[in-house]
Amino acid sequence: MTDDELFESDTVAEEVESKEPQAESTAPELPEAKWYILHTYSGYENLVKVNLETSFRQSNIDDRLIDVRIPMEDVVEERNGKRKVVQRRLFPSYVLVKMIYTRDMWHLITGTRGVTGFVGPQGKPTPLTDDEIRRMQLEKVTVKTDFAVGDSIRVVNGPLADRTGEIKSINQTTGKCMVDINMFGRMIPAELDMYQLEKIDPQ
Repeated sequence: MTDDELFESDTVAEEVESKEPQAESTAPELPEAKWYILHTYSGYENLVKVNLETSFRQSNIDDRLIDVRIPMEDVVEERNGKRKVVQRRLFPSYVLVKMIYTRDMWHLITGTRGVTGFVGPQGKPTPLTDDEIRRMQLEKVTVKTDFAVGDSIRVVNGPLADRTGEIKSINQTTGKCMVDINMFGRMIPAELDMYQLEKIDPQ
């Protein structure tokens, strides 16, 4: 084979190689961040928050830990004849975590000091629903519903259960409705959560 023929052969080989398809990335796509509830030993809530943040950072996945909450509420206590407002844990022995969870994180989270496990069926990591997130005031959630102003409704739970009424206004962001409730022969206005209502279909 002459030098020219050898050069032509190498050129063809290079062209063939350059036309080979590039391997596509097989990296799994991460799910979206969701809220989960962790059960902790009593009094360990703050320690769990710190330990989780440390564990995620040391494992180089701190970008998956979006938020850690220990909900508090203001209560009035009287001591030595004086009243003062103090903060108290709203859900003792629980920590709320917003994260991008994948199965490989199970041991990291459940092995964190102070954590006894996830809250869910048989301890399975079960994300909170939009309705639960809204009720716990973790985020503002837009509630999708088929309710409309003027709809006749029945209250399905709460102090006004089994009362009927009519929707006067709807706030999709808060998930609440202003409703005229039929009580004692007159209509009484009340603000209720959408999950407390069911629509009465017209006869």
